[in-house]
Amino acid sequence: MSEPTPRSAETTRPSVLSLNIKEKSALYAAYIPQLKHGGLFIPTNRTSRLGDEVFMLISLPDDPAKLPVAGKVVWITPEGAQGNKTQGIGVQFSSDESGQSAKRKIEALLAGLLQSSKSTHTF
Repeated sequence: MSEPTPRSAETTRPSVLSLNIKEKSALYAAYIPQLKHGGLFIPTNRTSRLGDEVFMLISLPDDPAKLPVAGKVVWITPEGAQGNKTQGIGVQFSSDESGQSAKRKIEALLAGLLQSSKSTHTF
């Protein structure tokens, strides 16, 4: 009997996450402008590891279209995190056109809010 072959990172399929953001305040709380290509904090109790590839379908406020965006897990907030932070993952958008398009759309929606001192899921 042979041993099962372990799946390498190259052969595993990315997780697919659907994120429906209905209000600008929720988008502000989730957006991570500090990341080079932009990114989002996604509340989830799904187990992830740093570097995991993720595919997101993002619904933004007042936009019926879903944005398909690839990204990578760069942040993990575990259950029971200090300061009562919400459990979830931070996903950096890919550098391709889908990631940069999502970054532009989000930053346009949040114009004027990005310099706010209101707390977010990540800071």
